[in-house]
Parts: sequence; structure tokens; C-alpha cells
Amino acid sequence: MKRYEVYKNIRKGAMIWGLPISLFAMMMLLILGSLLIIIFSFSLWVIIGAFLLNGTFYIVLTKIARKAITINIVKVFPKIISNKKENIQYYVDY
Repeated sequence: MKRYEVYKNIRKGAMIWGLPISLFAMMMLLILGSLLIIIFSFSLWVIIGAFLLNGTFYIVLTKIARKAITINIVKVFPKIISNKKENIQYYVDY
């Protein structure tokens, strides 16, 4: 019977095949897409190309996961949301 060891670094992030969950999901989407292409094409070169594309994509994703590249997103929303009007002169409507 095969023994599995306990994954103790869960606070560092869950990893599947050395990839975080989001990158693993991207990898699975690419694999599903390439499987659809392989199913509907009967060319040996397309099959070889799909395998090479999947392999290079996996290598790139593992390098991205190791470097932990973060994408900085510009904040869209203001820090404070208020119903107060900007101009103090028209703050109270009579």
C-alpha cells in the first residue's frame, strides 16, 4: 500500500505539481484545449506541436511560480466612500 506524507506547508500556498492553484488551472485549460485540437486533427505534426506547447508552458509556469512574480493592479476604488458632497458650500440643501 502506498504511503502519502502530510503536506505541512499549507500556509505557503497549496501546490499541485509544483504550481499554485491558479497556475495549475491555467495549465489544465491549456491541456484541455490541446486535447480538443488533437482529437479533431489527424496530423502527427499537430500532436507533436501540442505536446511541445504543453511542455514549454509547464516550464514557463514553474519558473513564474518560483520567482513569485506579482502583478500590480492599479486601485480603481477610492480609499473612502462617502455620500458627502465635495463642495462644502452646497453641503446642505435648503
